Amino acid sequence: MSNNRVLFLPGASGAGSFWRPVADRLPGAWDKRLLDWPGAGDVPADAAVSGYEDLVIAASGALAGGGDVTAQSMGGIVAIGLALRHPERVRRLVLVATSGGLDVAGLGGAEWRAEYRAAYPRAAAWVTGPVPDHTARIAQIAAPTLLLWGDADPISPVAVGERLAALLPNGRLQVVAGGTHDLAREQPDAVARAIAAHLS
Repeated sequence: MSNNRVLFLPGASGAGSFWRPVADRLPGAWDKRLLDWPGAGDVPADAAVSGYEDLVIAASGALAGGGDVTAQSMGGIVAIGLALRHPERVRRLVLVATSGGLDVAGLGGAEWRAEYRAAYPRAAAWVTGPVPDHTARIAQIAAPTLLLWGDADPISPVAVGERLAALLPNGRLQVVAGGTHDLAREQPDAVARAIAAHLS
């Protein structure tokens, strides 16, 4: 297993380039792969992708040799699914501003779907459909997990990070002051520092 292979999973924008500012601040020698989600945001659809199950399959293929996974928002749901299905491939996790498959509304999260549909009218229907509920199985994930949250995120508030930290046996929550749901794009220096410390 490569010591420095990192798979980056985007949120519902679907664009792996979301992670570029952070990835560029991580060591140049690391093998960094930024995945797109076909059908999400403005990313062209693919007939082979019709939901989260297909995203987990795509991510598992990209991590065939094993490595670390860093995921934003919707990507965190995929990362949890990947770690549950292929624990041998996922060495460490970084989950940023994600539901992880928990009930975010029940933890104070704001509704985002209408605004998303207005921004991305061509996005596939599954993107704003029901998400997998991983609550009952999250405790099975042994991989050391860094949970990075902004304290000004209405979509996935800190309470969600706290709940994930309580469920994950090796989870640790780090809160970034002033961070919103786009924490990784707004504060790439702080996020890259935290990721580098966790994955080194």
